[in-house]
Formats: sequence, C-alpha cells, structure tokens
Amino acid sequence: MELEGLKTNFLGRNLIYYESIDSTQLEAFRQIENNIPNGTIIIADLQTKGIGTHGRNWYTNERNNIAFSFVIYPKCKVEMLNGITKEIAQDMIMVIKNLYNIELEIKEPNDIVHNGRKVGGILTQNKLNGEMVKCMVVGIGLNTVQEDFLKEIQNIATSIKKEFNVEVDRMKIITEFCNLFETRLEDYYLK
Repeated sequence: MELEGLKTNFLGRNLIYYESIDSTQLEAFRQIENNIPNGTIIIADLQTKGIGTHGRNWYTNERNNIAFSFVIYPKCKVEMLNGITKEIAQDMIMVIKNLYNIELEIKEPNDIVHNGRKVGGILTQNKLNGEMVKCMVVGIGLNTVQEDFLKEIQNIATSIKKEFNVEVDRMKIITEFCNLFETRLEDYYLK
C-alpha cells in the first residue's frame, strides 16, 4: 500500500499498514522506540481500541473509514505547537472540500463535524525533552463510510456517506492531506 500522488519530502513517505490493530496511535508510540523515520504514517482498516481525547474510545469498526497516525520530530519548543490541532483539522476540512465539495466544520478544539454531529477527530500527543518537543504523534479518525454506530454514539456521530451519500477515496484524502500539511510543517515547525 502506498500513497499515489504524494508530493511530500517526508510526510507519508514511510507507510505502515495494518488490516486490524488496537490503535494506530499506540502503534506510532511503539514504533518510535524503533526509530521510525520522520513523517511515518501508520494506517489501519480496523482499530479495536482506537483512542479519542480525554481517554475516550474512537470506534473504527468498518473498513474504508480513515484511521491513521503520523509521527513528526519537530525542531521547536512545545509552545510553538499551540493551535496545531486546529490547523490539522482545518487542513483536513480543506482537503475534503477541494476533493468532494463537502463542507465540514470544526468544533474546537479537535472535532470535525457536520450539523453538530461528529464526523472525525484529531488527537495530538507530544513527548517532551524539557521544553523541546522530542516527537509529536497525530492521530486522525474520519468516518467516511460508517452508517451504523454503537448505541452510545449514534445520536452524536455521523459519516460522510451518511450525510452526503458520497463514496470517498480514503487514500486520496490522506495523500492530499500530507501534501498540504507538510507545507505548514516546513513553514512553521521544522525550521
């Protein structure tokens, strides 16, 4: 599996794919111990213990939804990353708008929503060395095809397919996100 049309220097150049895994976010942290390259993406069809914010679960129980994490080694102090989660959400929303003319919104700080219902979320976690960021792991989950949701989230969650009746190409979305987001990283965080 690879990201066709990738124009990046590093983001997405190394891709690790799993059919099923506990969590792409947990796997990213495990892989950091193996010194994986900057910009590595871990993607999965299914997550059994996907992680949301505040210790919540992120359910990825249908193939072709978007569930991936990526690892960045920024050269900056942690305060430079204030607001980056919102910037990631903005970039993902822009990619979906550009590719499919679908309008989504941000519910700050980290949710991607449509009509108040959650379509996706961003989880940003950092390992620090003092004030300097040792690594940043970003997890992105996006319900693209999910139509049935667990009872506890069925009134607050939705998907692109359910709302817009559009089949999206998850690999194209990830590719275009990488192309867009790497320019932001180079401009602000990797100098």
